[in-house]
Amino acid sequence: DGFEVCRRLKKAGRTPPIPILMVTALSERKERLMGIAAGANDFLTKPVDLQDVTLRVGNAVYAKRLCDQLRAERERSDQLLRNILPNRIADRMKKGETNIADHHPDVTVLLADLVGFTTLSAHIAPEQVVYLLNEIFSAFDGLAEKHSLEKIKTIGDAYLCAAGLPVSDPDSAFVAVRASLHIRDMIAKLNKMRHENKLLTFEFRFGLHVGPIIAGVVGQKKFEYDIWGDTVNTAARMEQNSEPGRINISGQTYQLIKGSFECTPRGPIEAKNKGPMDMYFVEREIAG
Repeated sequence: DGFEVCRRLKKAGRTPPIPILMVTALSERKERLMGIAAGANDFLTKPVDLQDVTLRVGNAVYAKRLCDQLRAERERSDQLLRNILPNRIADRMKKGETNIADHHPDVTVLLADLVGFTTLSAHIAPEQVVYLLNEIFSAFDGLAEKHSLEKIKTIGDAYLCAAGLPVSDPDSAFVAVRASLHIRDMIAKLNKMRHENKLLTFEFRFGLHVGPIIAGVVGQKKFEYDIWGDTVNTAARMEQNSEPGRINISGQTYQLIKGSFECTPRGPIEAKNKGPMDMYFVEREIAG
């Protein structure tokens, strides 16, 4: 019967949002309640007044459009939130968490800094600066996603991301080092294309370190997912003591990836506010 048809339409895959107006000869309150319980949006009795039907259909269509607009806005807001925050963090915020701060014992932080960009940006137009950074960091974003790295933020002409976050990964050092090699190769390919087209080329210094961090969401109107701790500072020291086109890792990181990657030991190198630290250049992944 009509009640069962209504119930099935409201449970089917694509039809639940469609407004349903029931038209019946039954006029008892019980039948009206049965119609509403079955999912009907409105209830009309026979004989049908065509003007009444037209007005009610118009109201139902208008309500459906408002509902669709609200759903679309909600989906856009949800996507925007997920563009800013990791999916798991976005889900926690949607459930009402307002103070998100987590401790992660083993995260590999990767920092890549564009060499000489401050000087370069003083000699090219502002739109060229933005275009160049967007081209580079968009490519970084693609590789970060491919290797399951979590992009944290760009800091001027530097790119900060991490492996093993927000979900822990015992192989985070391996993942981050492999990703940095692929990013380095991608930059080399971009440079080749840009050189052939007589465009500016660029080089990055890479720094990696593994250790504990604190991660959380800061801000009220403009959310930001960020990381803090000595691991982040040490990764920055690795980057500062690297060279253009080279991937510099700490001794602690090396101990986790040795045997899988060919590395060149650099010995103890003085790091700002940290003293001498063992450092290694990553050359390539060992086939096997």
